[in-house]
Amino acid sequence: MASDIRTSELKDPIDVAEYLFRRLHEVGVRGVHGVPGDYNLVALDYIPKAGLNWVGNVNELNAGYAADGYARVKGISAVVTTFGVGELSLLNAIAGGYSEFVPIVHIVGTPSTLSQRDGMLLHHTLGNGNFEVFSEMSKNISCAMAKLNDPHEAATLIDNAIRECWVQSRPVYITLPTDMVQKRVEGERLKKPIDLNHPPNETEKEDYVVDVVLKYLHEAKNPIILVDACAQRHRVLEEVHELIEKSNLPTFVAPMGKGAVNETLPNYGGVYAGDGSNEGVRERVESSDLILSIGAIKSDFNTAGFTYRISQLSTIDFHSNYIRVKYSEYPGVCMQGVLKKVVAKMGKVNIQPGPKASNEIAHEDKEMSNKEVISHDWLWPRVGQWLQPNDIVITETGTANFGIWETRFPTGVLALSQVLWGSIGYSVGACQGAALAAKETGNRRTVLFVGDGSFELTAQEVSTMIRQGLKPIIFLINNSGYTIERYIHGFEAAYNDISEWNYTNLIPTFGGTPENSKTYQVKTKQEAEDLFNDKEFAAAGKLQFVEMFMPKDDAPKALKLTAEASAKNNAKV
Repeated sequence: MASDIRTSELKDPIDVAEYLFRRLHEVGVRGVHGVPGDYNLVALDYIPKAGLNWVGNVNELNAGYAADGYARVKGISAVVTTFGVGELSLLNAIAGGYSEFVPIVHIVGTPSTLSQRDGMLLHHTLGNGNFEVFSEMSKNISCAMAKLNDPHEAATLIDNAIRECWVQSRPVYITLPTDMVQKRVEGERLKKPIDLNHPPNETEKEDYVVDVVLKYLHEAKNPIILVDACAQRHRVLEEVHELIEKSNLPTFVAPMGKGAVNETLPNYGGVYAGDGSNEGVRERVESSDLILSIGAIKSDFNTAGFTYRISQLSTIDFHSNYIRVKYSEYPGVCMQGVLKKVVAKMGKVNIQPGPKASNEIAHEDKEMSNKEVISHDWLWPRVGQWLQPNDIVITETGTANFGIWETRFPTGVLALSQVLWGSIGYSVGACQGAALAAKETGNRRTVLFVGDGSFELTAQEVSTMIRQGLKPIIFLINNSGYTIERYIHGFEAAYNDISEWNYTNLIPTFGGTPENSKTYQVKTKQEAEDLFNDKEFAAAGKLQFVEMFMPKDDAPKALKLTAEASAKNNAKV
């Protein structure tokens, strides 16, 4: 049972729950996602007291996806569930956050420490008196665990968990027993902010690595820069942008790094994904004698089925906890400090121009009749022409994830996707979280592209968007089922078919009115073109839902290549 700290020992007594939520407010959280349950209800009362807003999601899985999207925009997020049934429903989303380096603070309301000590036969348990089984499930998908069972340790554990969440950019797990919510801790600690800085590199070691990097960079005849997701997740984009602009080297992104660099720069060349690369990119990248690879995640979908043809002998890898120069690895050296010094000492480097990315629609597609169906070859460059600076663009696993590779973004666009974890339905919840974060930070336009199959998994979260007054533009791609699965295996198989919904009718069902929402259906290029040219539509003054019909057998080139490689890999014995 939790023991009290005598109030007389505290300079500024504060309840544990308020301390926790005030610390979350301190690091930038304003909206708290989750689902109420009897083990977290009293704790939820403290959310408004700390200047936070309760979002309230339809289910825990959606709440987790929303927290993921919110964190990718705001830098960190929080989600609250109840013991057992609630937290287990969330685990898929938390695993995705762990896989893709997304900082999410997961708070679980648990039975009292007394109930746990006595092994009581409570609801939401397995009936065996084991209250640790669920936390053990979360252990391998959390970078820190904080069990707030003792007020003497609670504040320290909270601060450490939030710090680790931020620094490691991965989820953390905090349990808050019902009898700990109102225990008193030292509020004086709140006067000193949590130190969120990454531990600095050892100077001598860092300087040596910088000299090695510069040696090979100056020797290279045609070096290039390749940026991936961990440059975003570990917050080194400022250093990356300085490197790109000061060196003027040809710069490319991996699919998971889409949106990490300013794609309007003249030295931006497009997406490199092996055989799935933009036109001219693969040849330029693979012929380079030195690749500055920043934050790489070389997964199957991020490399178009492991079709990278880059030698480690011509690669310098920059990561959050090590640098690898060719085959020499330097553990414990953070890329941020190294990149800063490389930029400062770099001087002149050899440059051979690379390809130029554009949103030019292919001639054969441009000349097609406007009455013809919407193709992926036409759509994604056209989306690039329609997007606005600073948009937030979310793409679902499947056709949208691969199609967006063909879109050159305006400046400041933030791209959200789940290329590595790839949980279908993710993007709808993530859109809610991203749109909320956008509202909190100045109403950036939020745009979602999701397939019909994925949408059906998490469609209810649109009701949360409407209830919260959010105004995303949702493009639902209606292509009759699971397209990426069709291309991997079973193109005409029944298991890749889905139920046909009246998608636009869902908006009023979820609480949409003419004042807060509008729906559209587009079936031809002309109808899509008219919509893209509609200024009222582009202004995003309300939630807008577009059902866009596309052929069942059409898919982006990169998706087809990756699906073929995935099928071959699955068949290996």
